[in-house]
Amino acid sequence: MKQLSLIVLTIFAFISCQPSPKGYTIHGEIAGVNEGLVYLKTFRNKMFFNVDSTEIKEGKFTFSGEVDQPLLFGLATETMRYPNQFFIENRPMQIKMNEDGSQFTVLNSPANDIFLGNEAHIQEDGFNIDSLVSKYPDSPVAAFYLYRYFTYRLTLDQLKATRTKLVPALANSPYVVDLDGIIKQLENVEIGKIAPEFSLPDTAGVAVSLSDFRGKYVLIDFWAAWCPPCRRENPNVVNTFQAYKDKGFTVLGISLDYNKQSWLKAISDDQLTWTHLSDLKYWDSEIPALYGVRGIPANILIDPNGVIQAKNITGEELPNTLKELIK
Repeated sequence: MKQLSLIVLTIFAFISCQPSPKGYTIHGEIAGVNEGLVYLKTFRNKMFFNVDSTEIKEGKFTFSGEVDQPLLFGLATETMRYPNQFFIENRPMQIKMNEDGSQFTVLNSPANDIFLGNEAHIQEDGFNIDSLVSKYPDSPVAAFYLYRYFTYRLTLDQLKATRTKLVPALANSPYVVDLDGIIKQLENVEIGKIAPEFSLPDTAGVAVSLSDFRGKYVLIDFWAAWCPPCRRENPNVVNTFQAYKDKGFTVLGISLDYNKQSWLKAISDDQLTWTHLSDLKYWDSEIPALYGVRGIPANILIDPNGVIQAKNITGEELPNTLKELIK
């Protein structure tokens, strides 16, 4: 009996001395799909890019690897238009989903308990991001949400105040690094400051600079053909342009499109008869980043000296602002 106990203790000691497995392992199940491919996608600047793929065998698949810290990824089958989003952290994780991604659960993941628990409500009006950050100040999920959805929904002062609640240990998180960069850019484009200079190609490929419009009131209008809210706002911009174009006012359209034909068609369809610029780099365009733009439609109104007078004025606020400025 003593010999048996010694053997058991020896085995236990051997197991306990083994290094813990590093990295993550994702065991996935897809209801209704027996074979095919599933893609793991990394997230960067509002976009997802394939980083790995694996075969689905009898409705199951596995991914493994290692991340420096919990990070947002996407998961999609070949038939899904948009990936399901989730956080990968270095631990065994289980995912259950169906073919079109309408059902998606992640088990054994504290980060995803926070992420998926708030995902359905994060874009609702009145969502209290400050409360979420205060509750989870050490969570990269809270940092992601603040960076991804609230840099254009909070005032600069509100954004700074909420940012300070994140713990210092998150300073090297890509979401906090990008958040700090956006805050810095927003400080550079506050009302009363000179609008940063830039140059972009127009629809004919000719470089046009912001300074070319010095001497006029200019509405720098960030939009895209693929953006429904932008297209709904365009008639108001058209009416305002027509009312003030002979009074020293113009519009300078900055498109976040990636398809030139779609861009040109939208300009024609919406009758946008002002100067249009784009490098067709989608969210990788440097000019929206230069102005701290994280959501569209967005705009900045500058005066004839290039000084920023107003930001994100839409609807009746746009012509009313011009009425006050242009006497």
